[in-house]
Amino acid sequence: MSNHFDVIIIGAGASGLYCALTAGRRGRRVLVLDHANKVGKKILMSGGGRCNFTNYFVESEHFIGANEHFCKSALSRYPSWEFIAMVEQHKIAYHEREHGQLFCDDSAQDIVTMLLDECSAAGVQVKLNTQVDQVKTPNSDHRQDVSKRFQLLTSKKLSKKELHDTAAQSKTSQTNYSCESLVVATGGLSIPTMGASGLGYELAQQFGHQLLTTDASLVPFTFTDRTGEILRALSGISLPVVASNTRTAFKLPLLFTHRGLSGPAMLQLSNYWQTGEMIEINLLPDIDITALLLAHKKSHPKQLVRTVLAENTDNQLPKKLLVALQTMLWEEVKETELANIKDERLQEIGSAINGWQLKPSGTEGYRTAEVTRGGVNTDEISSKTMQSNLQDGLYFIGEVLDVTGWLGGYNFQWAWASGFVCGEVV
Repeated sequence: MSNHFDVIIIGAGASGLYCALTAGRRGRRVLVLDHANKVGKKILMSGGGRCNFTNYFVESEHFIGANEHFCKSALSRYPSWEFIAMVEQHKIAYHEREHGQLFCDDSAQDIVTMLLDECSAAGVQVKLNTQVDQVKTPNSDHRQDVSKRFQLLTSKKLSKKELHDTAAQSKTSQTNYSCESLVVATGGLSIPTMGASGLGYELAQQFGHQLLTTDASLVPFTFTDRTGEILRALSGISLPVVASNTRTAFKLPLLFTHRGLSGPAMLQLSNYWQTGEMIEINLLPDIDITALLLAHKKSHPKQLVRTVLAENTDNQLPKKLLVALQTMLWEEVKETELANIKDERLQEIGSAINGWQLKPSGTEGYRTAEVTRGGVNTDEISSKTMQSNLQDGLYFIGEVLDVTGWLGGYNFQWAWASGFVCGEVV
């Protein structure tokens, strides 16, 4: 019976660990399995190593998914204040940044250590370097023992010491486990170097669940045309903008990179972007550039466009960016005095700066994406318990579901909340 557990959780990330400690506190015998060599890898790298662990202001509109109402129940039952209280209980120093984002003062390791300490106190077992090879359910009949509803076959690569000590013939060892409740907390496909895999989606499909199209999200945009060449030369420049498309708009910083466009404005917009669509960037959202140029045409008719922009935009446009914009947007009149430029052309220039139209060739993909958009169809999952509507005892939590949060601690809050409501019932 040593390999039988009340609850087995696949995935030792944010949602999996939180579900584990919640269930363990209820006296449930819990095992967490993960193929990685350490827990919470995405926690450790998040927020530049400081972990943006939640946000003071969490509302359902900060999340996207086919069913926009699905996240409401869990978020209301486990608000951010609950997690903040645990952080404070463990005396982890933290601070608030813009838009209510909360970060550790020292290191994301503080959050991982807290979760592991809570799991240990609740009697949770965590096994790493363990690959789940197969999940099956015994043939269903009236005699089925629901305590062994799921049977798992796992494999583990043996260390050199283990190979020596056991004189094993194989470099891997296999173990069977059984459980009453199985929780899939495997995350999405983002950042494969952190151990991301498609196991959660495969298990969902095995039990008849529909997957909604997955895509990299909270991810920088890339450009492969001439625009891309110009953008690369601007790498490192950052400025506040309004980034938008036909669905939404965000007033946040933009960062030029050697691959294209990044920064909070672009990451947020990527949640709402589909391949082939245009995006719009207002480079000077607090200044009406058309009005500025037309006014200076009357008051300073001998000035050049770049001179007006350099002297009247509060230094918001770095010189390199101004030169690049000139090359792209008004090259043919760059040495022409305002008096000799038609009003219509000045309006075009103004509109281009206040509404720069760009068509990304794509994104940097899962390699750098913070989250995976799409996933297990939430219409087939209970919003109150995270249990499958198709298979008793099977649960899905965290990023594997079709729930994607904004940048700013929202995806972690979804992990804590979904893990909590699941841990309360498994």
